[in-house]
Amino acid sequence: MNTKKVWFVTGASKGLGLSLVQRLLAEGYQVAATSRTVESLQKEVDQSANFLPLEVNLTDETSVSHAIAKTIETFGGIDVVVNNAGYGQLGTLEESSDKEARENFDINVFGLLNVIRSAMPHFRKKKSGHIINISSIAGFLGAFPGWGIYNATKFAVAGLSEAFSAEAKSLGVKATIVYPGYFKTNFLLKSSLRFAQHQVADYKEARELDRMHLEDIPGNQPGDPQKAALALIQVAESENPPLHFFMGSDSYGMAKQKLEILQKELEATEAMSLSTDFSS
Repeated sequence: MNTKKVWFVTGASKGLGLSLVQRLLAEGYQVAATSRTVESLQKEVDQSANFLPLEVNLTDETSVSHAIAKTIETFGGIDVVVNNAGYGQLGTLEESSDKEARENFDINVFGLLNVIRSAMPHFRKKKSGHIINISSIAGFLGAFPGWGIYNATKFAVAGLSEAFSAEAKSLGVKATIVYPGYFKTNFLLKSSLRFAQHQVADYKEARELDRMHLEDIPGNQPGDPQKAALALIQVAESENPPLHFFMGSDSYGMAKQKLEILQKELEATEAMSLSTDFSS
């Protein structure tokens, strides 16, 4: 009898999602993987009885629910959901159009919500399950000029995941927010990045960061996607998985730096903060 967990992974045709799917299959797990086209998955992943490639439009609730149902029908259930699909929207807040911002939220946030809504009836019924939501270090540290919309989607992922963890705890369902740093994947290629159509030259800091993400950082990311896949499996196999997992030395360092800044600001404004109560 196969006692290994069944995984459902979105955004699996490239990047961390692809590395995770390949590692899971190599370790003998059963894996349902989604992408916008089945061909993109079949091209990257060797076919086997343990692999179910699914063409899914994450912004379409019916498409998502059909994929969840097909996975349960094929493998008998789902144990781990990884919401990995997403893309980076670049542009300062002034430059970003309403359409550009909403499209980024549609995939990075509302697509993730569609998956959670579709998976939870199954998890509630069996009183177990684990949802791993891939945020970003930009979902904890937002000080990246020109990344405000993307940051906002990833902060949203973190916030709703914290609430979900509290909601689902008594149901036996676990949640983990993953904050990756820079990993050597194709995330920084133009296929995974979108730029604001109307740019304003005055935003020098944003333009410099744009240049760095296109010219300097690709190929020099410190994170190994193969090791990331192993870490995600370790998280899922943990008896008490973390709610927050900062993945990568750069992510860990930036998170620690922000915590130190927050601690200093808390202490510096303590008296003023306490002075606003009725009893003060």
